[in-house]
Amino acid sequence: MIYRKLGNTGISVSEVGFGGEWLERHDFGDGVELIRYAAEKGINIIDCWMPDPKSRDIIGEGISGCRDKWYVQGHIGSTWQNGQYVRTRDMSVVPGAFEDLLRRLRTDYIDLGMIHYVDDVDDWNVCMNTPYIDYVRRMKDEGVIKHIGLSTHNPVIGKMAAESGFIEMILFSVNPAFDMMPPTDNLDNMFGSYDESLSGIDPERAELYMLCEKNGVGITVMKGYFGGRLFNADKSPFKAAFTPVQLIHYSLTRPAVSSILCGYDSKEQIDQALAYETASDDEKDYASVIAGAPLHSYMGQCVYCGHCRPCPMDIDIAMVNKLSDLAKAQPDIPQSVRSHYALLDHKASECIGCRSCETRCPFSVPIADRMTETAELFGE
Repeated sequence: MIYRKLGNTGISVSEVGFGGEWLERHDFGDGVELIRYAAEKGINIIDCWMPDPKSRDIIGEGISGCRDKWYVQGHIGSTWQNGQYVRTRDMSVVPGAFEDLLRRLRTDYIDLGMIHYVDDVDDWNVCMNTPYIDYVRRMKDEGVIKHIGLSTHNPVIGKMAAESGFIEMILFSVNPAFDMMPPTDNLDNMFGSYDESLSGIDPERAELYMLCEKNGVGITVMKGYFGGRLFNADKSPFKAAFTPVQLIHYSLTRPAVSSILCGYDSKEQIDQALAYETASDDEKDYASVIAGAPLHSYMGQCVYCGHCRPCPMDIDIAMVNKLSDLAKAQPDIPQSVRSHYALLDHKASECIGCRSCETRCPFSVPIADRMTETAELFGE
């Protein structure tokens, strides 16, 4: 298992994680066994947004005896009322629900205390200007939560969080289909129809990834499989099917992403996700699926897929392009981006303009021209 730093938190998380939302539909013992099996395979991050007692109890039992080996994303504002999930900022119920989370997980701390599910500006304002945020901050000050995070499906909210100065990481929905969609404050719209006018990564989403990378705000991924739709050509908006490995690779090639939290119904599904760790470049190749799909090509955009390799000068073209995009996303190149570029073994200026990489690019990116621009941008 490969572990990645989660922004500036100091935490290193498994790049393939555990999304817990399907646990409720399992027998208690089976759910516990899934969590323990994941731990044996090196998975060390789990998300618990679910307020229902069963899911929380399963996770609590699953991580018992090895709590210190897990990083838990626990959500503040996800409550269980009259047998139903209710998202709320009502301080008459929020603390009790969070205390229930701690009790059922058998822990006295949560590694990543998540401001739960903020998708519109009005809710952001409520969260940030009421006793709700005072409670979150107090839990951080008291060490009950180690780091403050936020979950959202809306890149506009994600950017506000990344610029807040105190939110350290974001749980965000990432997959090739979502990345084409413009911002929305209505989650239902994310599952609507796609039309042929959509092409490439939405600018707001691209900006969010770059901003998080710049500010050291880590991203963990939810909905990486689009609820399984992307496994089926008939249900996929691309009219083409992806594999779990391809979708995992897509998420992990986005700037600032540290881990993708997959949902599992069986050990076999955990194994399918963990096959990513030993997969070949061909098996990871999501770019060919997108480029060959009947709908929604990303023509002209670098998606950092690495299809352009090998380079005769051994330039890591995908990384050079990623750092170039990060640099261009702000008026002045951040020192961190300059440092990352300086550490590359081979710089853009070494490009000999052979354009062999362009013959392999699924999206017709003018790579040699981009190398020239990047060399001028960084001065080498």
